[in-house]
Amino acid sequence: MKFDLDYIEKLVKMVSESNLSELTLEETDKAIVIKKENTVVTAQTVLPQTAVVPAVSAAAPAVEKVEEKKEEPKGTPITSPMVGTFYLAPSPGAKPFVEVGSVVSTGQVVCIIEAMKLMNEIESEVSGKITQICVKDGEAVEYGQVLMYVE
Repeated sequence: MKFDLDYIEKLVKMVSESNLSELTLEETDKAIVIKKENTVVTAQTVLPQTAVVPAVSAAAPAVEKVEEKKEEPKGTPITSPMVGTFYLAPSPGAKPFVEVGSVVSTGQVVCIIEAMKLMNEIESEVSGKITQICVKDGEAVEYGQVLMYVE
């Protein structure tokens, strides 16, 4: 059995959307362990006679570092409805959907999350001004992770 990134992403999504707290797949000398802890899903690949090597790491620590640099966030959070890759623009080199200071209305597309090769437009659920973008373009995001704040 070959553990490729698409396969691991599907497993992580399955665990994050289910009531499972842990999933382990083993084959002779390889194993994948996916654990859900406090809404953060991580996947690890276990190789023979080696330590646990992270295959897919949680993006939450990176977000916490961004938030530590800023003052207390103001406004309503827009959160990720899925695990995937965050994009601020519809295509490379294109103008971003929003920037800090942009005024958005309810239903307006604010970013894209790519999940399993599908581009999912994320719409604002509130009207207001973008006060903070918490994730960098092209960064992996988790289900429920704060993407930006609208005040």
